[in-house]
Amino acid sequence: MKKIMMIGYGAMAKEVLARLPEGVEAGWIVAREKHHAEIEAAFSGQVQALTHPDQCADQPDLVLECASQQAVAEFGEAIVKRGWWLAVISTGALADAALQLRLQQACVRHHGRLIVLSGAVAGMDGLASAREGGLDSVTYQSSKSPASWRGSQAEKLIDLDAVSEARVFFEGSAREAARMFPANANVAATIALHGLGMDATRVRLQVDPHTQRNTHRIQVCGQFGEFKIELCGNPLASNPKTSTLAALSAVQACRSLVDGGFIA
Repeated sequence: MKKIMMIGYGAMAKEVLARLPEGVEAGWIVAREKHHAEIEAAFSGQVQALTHPDQCADQPDLVLECASQQAVAEFGEAIVKRGWWLAVISTGALADAALQLRLQQACVRHHGRLIVLSGAVAGMDGLASAREGGLDSVTYQSSKSPASWRGSQAEKLIDLDAVSEARVFFEGSAREAARMFPANANVAATIALHGLGMDATRVRLQVDPHTQRNTHRIQVCGQFGEFKIELCGNPLASNPKTSTLAALSAVQACRSLVDGGFIA
């Protein structure tokens, strides 16, 4: 039996835990102390609730971050310094160049591994392959419902209550998008990390009052040629800011522990 450590106990973490494949189980969940009683009850005491990964005396087969960019910044180094594998869904944290460098250096020195999950998009393997031949441009556009943008910086850039048609309210780099919209723009960071990097990847964010789905459009040009991807995903019912596919990418990483596949 493979055991994972989950970082976080919000909507996405609970979705992943409910879908863990056969042969994989949660051994530890790192969460705020106010969640510990709920965790103990949900898992009948079979899962240890922690406030920090360092409280774990054993070694998980995989540490799965499904919490926030803040959690990556707070716990990431401690995890990889123990030689553990850390799979990250909140990839926007790596828009902090200093944090990204520290994590990479810690992985080299301590034989840990940082895994960037594909999250809410597809085609990251092709994008990474295209990068080997040279990329000219990578453009990403995200289109979501007003509900998906509530509680974010979007509310300062556009009136979400008054918008009557699809409107782009942000254009900039992936680094800017990830920093300004930490709960919404992890996809921009994921694309950047597989492609041209945080500053050269161009991002447009759009609100569309006529949709309940999250639409991601990626256009890539390079020496290999050109490709376009459009993906229309359903948000989690429990959290409209979170993509169902993002949760499933974390589940797939867990499945690779038991089926011999690769963790991307």
